[in-house]
Amino acid sequence: MDWLNAVVQGTLLGGLYALFAAGLSLIFGVMRLVNIAHGDLIVLAAYLALTTMTLLGLSPLLALIVVVPVMAGFGYILQRGILNRTMGEDILPPLLVTFGLSVILQNTLLVTYTADPQKLQAGALETASLSVGELTVGVLPLIVFATAVFIIGALQWMFYRTALGRAFRATSDRQDVAQLMGLNRAHVFGLAMALSLAVTTVAGVFLGIRTSFDPAIGGSRLIFGFEAVIIGGLGNLWGTLAGGVILGVAQALGGQINPGFQILAGHIVFLVVLALRPRGLFPKMEG
Repeated sequence: MDWLNAVVQGTLLGGLYALFAAGLSLIFGVMRLVNIAHGDLIVLAAYLALTTMTLLGLSPLLALIVVVPVMAGFGYILQRGILNRTMGEDILPPLLVTFGLSVILQNTLLVTYTADPQKLQAGALETASLSVGELTVGVLPLIVFATAVFIIGALQWMFYRTALGRAFRATSDRQDVAQLMGLNRAHVFGLAMALSLAVTTVAGVFLGIRTSFDPAIGGSRLIFGFEAVIIGGLGNLWGTLAGGVILGVAQALGGQINPGFQILAGHIVFLVVLALRPRGLFPKMEG
């Protein structure tokens, strides 16, 4: 029963990792951009939710109503004002710029909020649980997992059933042809980053409810997101969910063997997948 419980808890944890990874997968799929600052943007969203809660007296989930548009707008401005200027055949300039953005965000958060750990208080939601036979499952992890499935499903639907999704796919496949057909590449990329940061905001708020956070934890969240994306397959949104679940289950089973083995177990699974399937378990099909 302990092992079954570890699998269930790891699966639910994978929902959070999938939310970390969904924004990364989205922007990589649309514009082949690897965002080194992604983890710090997750933490920024958590801090903005904390500020919104303090100023307006809202719960963390209601704070999303304010923080999601703010982060989406920031993403659009960031892409149009800075990142689009670095996009091209060479992948190094955007990597360097997002690394610099990571450093700036960490230090800005450190100065503004100090290094003291913070947490988003969600009241009874944090401790509520359901009994399923001999298993006890937290309500919050269930909500996080359901949200991850809903968001990834909505993104998948948007990609293949809407005009915006067609614009994303056209720009991703052939930027030159998309430009000739009247699509504004800079605007499309800006919308992709805005959508990515909207998803990132949801991940940041759930992170803040689930555990404490400080300005320095962005790097580890970036690693978990990257690992989920690469395990699932670059650019494959449902693969990202699968990658998050695999990573979460690996960590839970590792922790069941030895608490000190929890994080390492996830890294080992990532390295094994990378060695055997360099393009991930469910790579995006080209053409």
